[in-house]
Formats: sequence, structure tokens, C-alpha cells
Amino acid sequence: MFDAAKTETLLEVNNIEVIYNHVILVLKGVSLSLPKGGIIALMGGNGAGKSTTLKAISNLLLSERGVVTKGTIRYRGDAIAGLSPAQLVRRGVIQVMEGRHCFEHLTVEENLMTGSYTRKASRAELAQDLEMVYNYFPRLRERRKSQAGYTSGGEQQMIAIGRALMARPETVLLDEPSMGLAPQLVEEIFQIVKALNEKEGVSFLLAEQNTNVALRYAHYGYILESGRVVMDGPAAELRENPDVKEFYLGVSEEGRKSFRDVRSYRRRKRWLS
Repeated sequence: MFDAAKTETLLEVNNIEVIYNHVILVLKGVSLSLPKGGIIALMGGNGAGKSTTLKAISNLLLSERGVVTKGTIRYRGDAIAGLSPAQLVRRGVIQVMEGRHCFEHLTVEENLMTGSYTRKASRAELAQDLEMVYNYFPRLRERRKSQAGYTSGGEQQMIAIGRALMARPETVLLDEPSMGLAPQLVEEIFQIVKALNEKEGVSFLLAEQNTNVALRYAHYGYILESGRVVMDGPAAELRENPDVKEFYLGVSEEGRKSFRDVRSYRRRKRWLS
């Protein structure tokens, strides 16, 4: 059983604000932490600030004209705001972007190998790591010589995660892994995330709109609304929280509710009242 209190903290995000285009305030005092060996979920609807939080950590905001204007982000106690994404990868932090972003004209195996370019590893070490990826994603072994652009959405998500693993990361920032995938594939992806966490010791901070699946696999969760953390706690407790059940899982004490029944939820939420 994972116990965050008994392990060191890898990542600390303290009261950050993010502004886009010098005027649009997107994150408003977000704080969170990622313990070593943990799976931490950032949850919330579209526009809640999940992806922006990950990009603030991985320093990918500048490409979208975003900037962290307040607060601090530390990894293993060191401020990382001035590091490039490539430097962060060498520190052990890598982001898997929303939308998978494969190199369509490269083969599956060539895509995977691009993840190792920041490392100084021998050919034998890279072959061993590639074999590890294929063991977790046997479907990619079958498609290794196929062009990535001709693989399915689920396979492209596997490629994106496998490519990140080739960098031998300590921490993976995983953005919306379930987006656009069938429920069976979503379960398969999250089972692999769980196995990588337990067997390889990879820590995960994942942004996920599918609260149901996120809370089943995560150890701890943060719920974002309009750029703020409105609730956090151990995943098991959040699953049983009546507000989370009603507003994110669609189930209340009276049973499952339709969107029409809960569309006025903002004014009824205890944390916003």
C-alpha cells in the first residue's frame, strides 16, 4: 500500500499563477506535491487548468505565450523555472503531451528511439530499454516496422508513453491519456501506468478528465475548477465524497443523475459557497 507520508517529495508546486498573452489569468494559486513512487491525478473539466499546470512544470508554456508570474516549482528541492524542457528530461522529468504527437512518417520503433536522444547510453542499454517497452506494450512489438501515422489512436498513445520511457524518466507528466480512446483501451493504458509505477518505480502526475478511472488508479487526487484547486485528498476518500460522486461521477444519494439535473451544480457546490 502506497504511503506518501513515508516517502520523499519529488515535486512541489507552491501557489503558482499562470498568465497567457500577458492578460489571461489561467491558474490562480495552484499548489500540489508529488511523492516519489506516487500516482497523482489532476482532475476537472475542460478549461479547468490541468494541462496548463503540467506545462508550467515542464516549462512548455513559452511556446504558447504563457508564463508563470507567481509562486515556485521545485523538483528534488531545486527550483526548475529556468530549465529548458530538454534539461528537465535529463533531470528525470518528461511530459507526454495531450493528443499523442507521434512522428507520423517514422516507424513505431524509430519513434520510440527518439526518446533516448537525451541520454548517453550504450547500444546494449538502449536495446534493453526497448525490450522493456515492448514487454509493456506487446502491440508495439507487432507494429514496430509500421509507420506511426498508420497506427490506431490507442497504439499512438502507447508510442507516446513508450517514447517517454526510453528517456528513463523518474517522473512522467501524463496529459489526458484516455482522450479519444475506447473504454477497454483506457483500462489497458492505466493498467500499464500502474505496472510501470509498481515495477519500474516511475512516478506519475496525470491530468485526466475521466475522474472515474483516474480515482481508481491514482493514490491521491486534486480537483481543479477555473484554475484553482477546490478539493484534494487520497483517491479512496475522494471516490466516496458525496460532492465528487454527484458532480464528477454523476451519482448522488438518489442514484445516477443526468447532466440536466446537475447543470446548476456551481452554485450548490459546498467548496464554492
